[in-house]
Amino acid sequence: MNALSLNSVVLSENEKELVLLDQTLLPNEVKYLHLTQPEDIWEAIYSLRVRGAPAIGVAAAYGIYLISAQLDTDDMAAFCANFRKQKEYLDSARPTAVNLSWALNRMEKVLDENKNVLPVPDMKNRLLQEAHAIREEDIAISRAIGSLGFDLLHPGDGILTHCNAGTLATAKYGTALAPVYMALENGWSDLRVYCDETRPLLQGARLSAFEMQTAGVDTTLLCDNMASLAMRRGLIDIIFVGCDRMAANGDFANKIGTSAVAILARHYGIPFYVCVPTTSIDLSIPDGDHIVIEERKSEEVTEMWYAKRMAPEGVKVFNPAFDVTDHDLVTGVITEKGIACAPFGDAFHALGIC
Repeated sequence: MNALSLNSVVLSENEKELVLLDQTLLPNEVKYLHLTQPEDIWEAIYSLRVRGAPAIGVAAAYGIYLISAQLDTDDMAAFCANFRKQKEYLDSARPTAVNLSWALNRMEKVLDENKNVLPVPDMKNRLLQEAHAIREEDIAISRAIGSLGFDLLHPGDGILTHCNAGTLATAKYGTALAPVYMALENGWSDLRVYCDETRPLLQGARLSAFEMQTAGVDTTLLCDNMASLAMRRGLIDIIFVGCDRMAANGDFANKIGTSAVAILARHYGIPFYVCVPTTSIDLSIPDGDHIVIEERKSEEVTEMWYAKRMAPEGVKVFNPAFDVTDHDLVTGVITEKGIACAPFGDAFHALGIC
């Protein structure tokens, strides 16, 4: 089995169910969820059954379509009111990944542009078309990012990545791992990928290592606190990470621990690249201090992965899901439109990101 053969998020053939690969069960079990109800779609996003900013965006687009399509009414006002209520509900599932709100806003824009010219049945079809378009565009974006990242690689390179930004995090190919998939397509077989385990939810251990190993890549899993020694020993030539939200100045939020990797990379002189779709660049916020950081339940740290509780009862737990990496630690930002280098505000403008 190759991870590329797995679809992280699709619509069922009868177009009545959101079909998600349950990433909480990987690598031990491949199971697809078939969801139709708002509460189940919200829970799947919140509980990381679907995760990765682009995949969340696709799931949100299909989810808001399905929820709206189920409403039995020909009254456009009632249809719009239900849409906006459910949009707000889905948008509350995770605050940091910008693609969730981006996809829902894009779907709402379609609603607003057509509510006075289309009847409800045609509106449902128009929303379906837009959701399909979001997924297909995500695949094209990932391939473009992968191609640009591949151009930065050399045969035999050691690549470090943090968290999972591969095909499981998108509609296909991924962002930070897309350059590796492009290398495989070009016949390269000697790249080495080092996956930080990414505590406390272990996306690197469970997902990135699973992806790379099933793809036939020389894969090594390391604890997050082993990255410095790996760099010191010369095992790492380049670092690719993903991004859940990037500010206008190039500061960005990614899975907790990313900023530590960037600081280490600067110390050891290793290129550090952020692979990010332009949909994840939020020009409405000036810097990383304006990014809302999601904090999650303490149980993820104290007991989630253990047969017995691994921390004393009642101990306080600090469990942010993301941290913010300063733009001055970033070698370059790889988008589907090109690679941006500092000063990032000017570079984003030059690439037509607005």
